[in-house]
Amino acid sequence: MKNNRLLYNLKGFISILLPKFYFQKIKNKIIQKSFRRKDIKYIIERVNYYCPLNNFQSLQTDSKLNDHKLTKKLTVYFFDTYEFTRYFHDDLKWCYEKGDVNYFLPQPSITKSRPIAAADKNQNSILLNIDKVRHFTFIKDPYLWENKKDKVIFRGGCYQAHRQKLLGMYFDHPLCDIGHVGWEEENLIKYQKPKISIKKHLEYKFILSIEGNDVASNLKWIMSSNSIAIMPKPKFETWFMEGKLKANYHYIQIKDDYSDLEEKIYYYLSAPNEAKKIIQNANTYVKQFFDKKREKIISILTLEKYFYHTKQIQPIEVFLQNPYLYPIHKA
Repeated sequence: MKNNRLLYNLKGFISILLPKFYFQKIKNKIIQKSFRRKDIKYIIERVNYYCPLNNFQSLQTDSKLNDHKLTKKLTVYFFDTYEFTRYFHDDLKWCYEKGDVNYFLPQPSITKSRPIAAADKNQNSILLNIDKVRHFTFIKDPYLWENKKDKVIFRGGCYQAHRQKLLGMYFDHPLCDIGHVGWEEENLIKYQKPKISIKKHLEYKFILSIEGNDVASNLKWIMSSNSIAIMPKPKFETWFMEGKLKANYHYIQIKDDYSDLEEKIYYYLSAPNEAKKIIQNANTYVKQFFDKKREKIISILTLEKYFYHTKQIQPIEVFLQNPYLYPIHKA
């Protein structure tokens, strides 16, 4: 059920062999065609969400797209950015913040994740769908809600204090099957459990989705299943737009200290229709990411807006003529 990393990397290596000038040549045509789509307003809303820049800033960097090279580390990060940066000229400058970004950035930068905050605080964090081989996994659930176990499951590396608190509170709880997987650190050995497959997770009605260094990587596939994600209000977001999720509509929200987990489980076990409605809403939410052609357009337009607002490119005429794009070009 997980994305095949070997196949993913193979496709990435093949993409490097294709000439960049071809993609740079067709970029404007892709943009022009996109404005004839019926869902252009939706597309622009997402572009503005990922790239909330609304004024012009010059980048204080010498880093250019031409400097973006494949290295032994963070290979998928390279493939996922190169997939769309190749549509732009090599001499364009950019700031690229790699890894788990859970802090605010000093200047407009491309990143995988960011804190959930008001646009005026977060306008320098420009999201692209990075490390999607790990984060953007969706599944087809073979089990119906009513046939699943009346318990909550969690498996994950519990190196952070908030995850260790969860283990201490619920490791032996009869409603919970939770455990640490990963390095056998001394304080975690008693919580160690074997790693299990996504399919095994799907045997449970509830699946905990607990943020680590940034977002919880299991949230996407949980929301595409017939189980329900249980989690505190998210603090970080990615291309999945976790900041748009509604509590007890797309997922079951619990307190940051996990103190009401048992209460929430019992409530939704006694209210199966409400539980199924959350599953339906979650399934509907994830479907917006299934249109690969549209996702490509949104990614290209996000970078187009980024390079425009960093004073490096001039927009093509269709940009200026389209009313939906006014927020993108507001100085």
